[in-house]
Amino acid sequence: MMEKILASELILNSDGSVYHLGLLPSDIADLIILVGDPERVTQVSKYFDHIEIQKHKREFVTHTGTIGATRLSVISTGIGTDNIDIVLNELDILCHIDLGSGQIKSHKQDLKLVRIGTSGALHADIEVDSMLITTQGLGLDNLLWYYKLEHDADVSYLAAELSLDFVKPYLFNSSEELLNKFDAKSIRGITATCSGFYGPQGRQLRKAITKPDLVSKLAGIKINGNRVTNFEMETAAILGMSKLFGFKAIAVNAIVANRATYKFSKNAQQTIEKTISYTLGSLIA
Repeated sequence: MMEKILASELILNSDGSVYHLGLLPSDIADLIILVGDPERVTQVSKYFDHIEIQKHKREFVTHTGTIGATRLSVISTGIGTDNIDIVLNELDILCHIDLGSGQIKSHKQDLKLVRIGTSGALHADIEVDSMLITTQGLGLDNLLWYYKLEHDADVSYLAAELSLDFVKPYLFNSSEELLNKFDAKSIRGITATCSGFYGPQGRQLRKAITKPDLVSKLAGIKINGNRVTNFEMETAAILGMSKLFGFKAIAVNAIVANRATYKFSKNAQQTIEKTISYTLGSLIA
């Protein structure tokens, strides 16, 4: 008999949909674009030839449709790795648990997850308004230590190099299959994922922070000879949770800030639009 998940763990809405996303298994495609901002969902779905599903619960907006013969979904995750924990778990529920019986399905569903998001560069040579493809995600948020899985490298030593004694860094790779969809000449690098936008990214405003030199320390480290190029708040968790559930994942970053040159984009929306168009064009060739 297949293992059954307890009702206290598998929480569903009255219509049988998953608790936070409000989705049913038939609502999602095998190719899913993940964006942070709920308002960015329409920026992606406007490229669809046809939209068959539009659902919205809390900050989680989902549109599913087609571009040519390709069926795809776009889902807003909201901000931060705590939301990624919710979204990835509920996508796994939709794929691998029978919502009627609560039993784990015997077959595996091969989801491909592509994050399109904004990010800040850590080096002067990565220009504002450029695009960057994530090769690996460096997690500085601790989420993946709550799950049992083999990490792609042991980078716990970086806690000392970054003077982050309260963090245990983790590292996960992007999908090679998805990496190969993008121009080999594109800017690529390791994306660091932080647990917040201000203090956790070294931004000091009215009150003092404990790690004011975090940006320079991140820019100075290398992992197997590769530098950490940019940081944001979701990618490493997406890569790690995807490995946990057997999904393939990658992130395409719109660089709207450069922390080395202290510049912020004057055309952020245009850069985001360019990144969306480039990503869809690369995935659906």
